[in-house]
Amino acid sequence: MRFFNTEGPMKPEIHYTIPPLSRWNLDDILTLIARQKYFVVHAPRQTGKTSCLLALQAHLNQSGTYRCLYCNVEVAQAAREDVANAMQAILNDLAVRSGDAWLENLWPDILQRSGAYGAFGTVLTRIAEQSPVPVVLLIDEIDSLVGDTLISMLRQLRGGYDKRPTQFPQSVILCGVRDVRDYRLKTDDGKAAITGGSAFNIKAKSLRLGNFTREELDMLYRQHTDETGQTFEPDALDLLWEFTQGQPWLANALALEVCFELEEGLDRSQPITAAMVETAKEHIVLRRDTHLDQLIDKLREARVRRVIEPILASDDEPGDMPTDDVQYAIDLGLIRPQKPFAISNRIYQEIIPRELIHATEYSITQETAWYVDAATNKLDMNKLLAAFQDFFRQHSEHWLECFAYKEAGPQLLLQAFLQRIVNGGGRVEREYGLGRKRTDLLIIWPHRQGVQKIVLELKLLWNSLEKTLEEGLPQTVEYMDKAATESGHLLVFDRRPGIPWDDKIFAFDRTYHGKTVCVWGC
Repeated sequence: MRFFNTEGPMKPEIHYTIPPLSRWNLDDILTLIARQKYFVVHAPRQTGKTSCLLALQAHLNQSGTYRCLYCNVEVAQAAREDVANAMQAILNDLAVRSGDAWLENLWPDILQRSGAYGAFGTVLTRIAEQSPVPVVLLIDEIDSLVGDTLISMLRQLRGGYDKRPTQFPQSVILCGVRDVRDYRLKTDDGKAAITGGSAFNIKAKSLRLGNFTREELDMLYRQHTDETGQTFEPDALDLLWEFTQGQPWLANALALEVCFELEEGLDRSQPITAAMVETAKEHIVLRRDTHLDQLIDKLREARVRRVIEPILASDDEPGDMPTDDVQYAIDLGLIRPQKPFAISNRIYQEIIPRELIHATEYSITQETAWYVDAATNKLDMNKLLAAFQDFFRQHSEHWLECFAYKEAGPQLLLQAFLQRIVNGGGRVEREYGLGRKRTDLLIIWPHRQGVQKIVLELKLLWNSLEKTLEEGLPQTVEYMDKAATESGHLLVFDRRPGIPWDDKIFAFDRTYHGKTVCVWGC
């Protein structure tokens, strides 16, 4: 039986898979190769880049028009700027994957004679001269190399460019997370950085491998139904798309969890439901698999923070957001490439703030039982938010200084407080993004009579309270309608300097279009 894959390249014989060559414009690729172009393919991690490269290699070799070689230079990552050891690892990988006995025997001599800064280019020349057809070279994980090693690799490729196709590969495809222009290279400590574009200015084009489309996502899951008879309810498919937006690792990981790990999902006579997808999502978020761990690690980088922080704070789009930083966040898969910028999908949207508040959440001395009605098991939101007001007044100055993402501090601190409480039996859903001027939170709390849904709208007060209410009340009621609930709260954070706490802290009800909204000042 096949299954959903979350580790390494796809193998159609054991994995449900979307045909890799259908995921990009193959005609475009073949045209670039025919025109002897050197170009870049980039995409976020675990998007399917390697699977697509290996499928392209098989396609080109089967055609007989080219000889296509693949090498993965990640084997040299540990060598860092030790160019000699790095080139030794790269040439060995290329020789073994090529299947040429002569190359396996020859490359050590070439490395000794040509040196670390010339051996790679010399080997490529020998391969091209030996081949009866033009050579195409696919270099995977190119941006895993750093500094002098990467400079040497790119400049040897550029150095042989004029000899193609008879004495050098006709076409070279560099593949990695980032576009070549974003490679940051330093020759030595203290020397100015140069860009990958200047070391590889022969690049003709940069192609980005995208996520699955909705049709491809449904096609992937339909393979499971065809093989096992287990169906996905329409609401479950909608939720899988909403959670993942077609991100390939997430799409496979959620399906693997729900179909092969959840006890109810293992019963093939039972359809996959939206509730099961919700449970699977929580398992993945809490487990923090390698994919999510790598994503979280990037949040510590200053250039990522400069992009993500305004999104978490729901600011208007800042005019000085560095273009290179935005592109970097897009290349990492953290934000969607379209404006207005937002976190790429619902799972990332949830896990990013949860990770940023993780330590804070467990440092807050609050207990779920304090805010749960013993008779009904419902959350007492008035009591909870009054407690948060008191907590915010006493501790916000200290806690906000602890956050690396200070501009989003009030929103994150509230989420840490809520997460500490809601972890006792419910969940928090989040919506935020540039230009929204608000953060939407929805608490889902199961109780004895059903499910409690509570809307929290977060706003920053900059000018006047009445102006903020003019914007915030319609937004809160709109979200209440969307969530199908009568319980709505609008929290107004006043970050203006010099305003006394007695003026910041308040609570009152306001009615808008027949619905009552509780307004809280913080």
